[in-house]
Amino acid sequence: MNDHHQHHSSEEHSHNNHSEGHAHHENEFKKRFYVSLIFMVPILLLSPMIQSFIGVDWRFQGDMFILFALSSVVYFYGGWPFLKGVFQEMKQKAPGMMTLIAFAISVAYFYSTAVVFGVPGHEMYWELSTLIVIMLLGHWIEMKSIRGASNDLEELVRFMPSTAHLLEQDGSTREVAVAELHPGQQVLIKPGEKVPVDGEIIKGTSEVDESSLTGESVPILKEAEDQVIGGSVNGEGSLTVTVKKTGEESYLSQVITMVKEAQESKSRTQNLANRAAKLLFYVAVLAGAATLVIWLTVGFSVQFSIERMVTVMVIACPHALGLATPLVTAVSTSLSAKKGLLIRNRTNFEEGRYLDAVVFDKTGTLTKGEFGITDFLAAGEKEEDEILALAASIESQSEHPIAKGIIAASKDKNIKVTSPDDFTSLTGKGLQGTVNGEKVMVVSPGYMQEEEISYPKEDFEALSEEGKTVVFVLLNDTYAAMIGLADQVRESSKKAVAALKDMGIKSIMLTGDNQKVAEWVGRQLDLEEVYAGVLPHEKAEKIKEIQAKGWKVAMTGDGVNDAPALANADLGIAIGAGTDVAMESADVILVKSDPQDVVALLKLSRATYRKMIQNLWWAAGYNIVALPLAAGILYTFGILLTPAAGAVLMSLSTIIVAINARLLKTSS
Repeated sequence: MNDHHQHHSSEEHSHNNHSEGHAHHENEFKKRFYVSLIFMVPILLLSPMIQSFIGVDWRFQGDMFILFALSSVVYFYGGWPFLKGVFQEMKQKAPGMMTLIAFAISVAYFYSTAVVFGVPGHEMYWELSTLIVIMLLGHWIEMKSIRGASNDLEELVRFMPSTAHLLEQDGSTREVAVAELHPGQQVLIKPGEKVPVDGEIIKGTSEVDESSLTGESVPILKEAEDQVIGGSVNGEGSLTVTVKKTGEESYLSQVITMVKEAQESKSRTQNLANRAAKLLFYVAVLAGAATLVIWLTVGFSVQFSIERMVTVMVIACPHALGLATPLVTAVSTSLSAKKGLLIRNRTNFEEGRYLDAVVFDKTGTLTKGEFGITDFLAAGEKEEDEILALAASIESQSEHPIAKGIIAASKDKNIKVTSPDDFTSLTGKGLQGTVNGEKVMVVSPGYMQEEEISYPKEDFEALSEEGKTVVFVLLNDTYAAMIGLADQVRESSKKAVAALKDMGIKSIMLTGDNQKVAEWVGRQLDLEEVYAGVLPHEKAEKIKEIQAKGWKVAMTGDGVNDAPALANADLGIAIGAGTDVAMESADVILVKSDPQDVVALLKLSRATYRKMIQNLWWAAGYNIVALPLAAGILYTFGILLTPAAGAVLMSLSTIIVAINARLLKTSS
């Protein structure tokens, strides 16, 4: 097995380990929660405070030692994940949530134990057990949410089938493991099967569903010489495919790697949250100590004062703060990958919310990069469709881009094209032939001038002014029609530019094409600015020029000759990357050549940031209200939070943060 295959299987293995790790933590908290819950019931029943609260007296000789034994199990077994976490946090020199919880439960446990063994006061075992049970429940629910965010990534791995039908020399097929396939081999893909590898079709026609990989919503008709992506789903037809890429080179493998890297890369918002979490730890320790001292100073009991301190420390746990942005990051990265938006640089992606302008390359981005008929001016002798049928019949013999545009127009109108009886190419001037006994010519303006054939000059000049290519149709040497052709503007480009305008973002076009063509496209799309005749190496300079206005700029191009411009832009977007994912100069890669994905990307950037800010407020904001309550500021009004209530509030804020991150699905 070659290195690529080993890498791929090890990569899948690592993803599975990643998932299993979360599942293991989840199960550990679940098990410890149930065991602690079982022990909590007799602890509550044996607790003198609970007995007096419900108006019973079940006290007996040695009951406090049984209470101590049961509480010790809950403290050491139920509290172990928190006690263990202290060492990890101290090792990383980042004291946080685990240290606070461990400190709070240890104070409650050792103070209560001292009371049982003779120190004056009231034990707090029931608070200790309820606190640990609630903390374990909160962690268990939160682990489920984290696993939900990570599972989106694991789902990508599951797209890949494990076996393929290898075509042998004699035409027979043999089922082999996908990991054993090598480039150059041929595989048969039957109707309804998943495509096992990236490859090129050599035989067959079928509609292939790539929606789960590229976000392309409708199945795409694929035939010989078309590329297929491993993990996509074959439709009704059978396909014979030559293996092109396997293992780590495959599209899906590269997507998984990029998603993983993006999820692990820290964003500025995350760094802010981490600093806030660390600060909150010190605030909690100081607030806890101050609470203890103040209540003791004003004459309250040690037990009451310790209870206030424990509540403050529990409620101030910066756990939700630590999760506020990573969960949003995980969800947004997975969500974008499913839509065919691959984020490589998270910081620049998040900064996308500040953009003032998006610069588009013209050919292949805003336009289709292929000729289409824009104007058809018939002389009036024959119907337009009839002339088009004759012209397309002649052009069917040519591979010229103009010919392809005329044939495409006839196909769109379902016009029947017939083979000409004879055909001649007039070098540099056009084509001629006989169709159904009629002499048909499709010629250039130069030929018309040479032969001095009259045609409407004003119409010709108007089309030329717009930078369009004009050809003439002659029937039996008489002028029959004038056809204007141009690189066709994508329908999705118009929608994208309009949507960006609604978002307050300017759309600018940068093209190497001539001024007339550029201005015509600019008018079609209602662009803010158009820069024409820009050579590839000058594009980066233009980006700097636009930035000099004080604008934040995104550059959208095909990533080949646009690399320097993509690198210079505040956000570099490589568009239409297809299966070639690794584009080093781009911050984001759009799998489809659809300008509307730029809009989707910027909307997702804004939605992601909104979610992060919402989560930071949920995580830190509740402390503003909860900390004074925990310290007992409203004690004179009879409002007092117990440590258990503090644990509920703290867990609740963490769970709200986790659920809110998952809701990014609906808000983007």
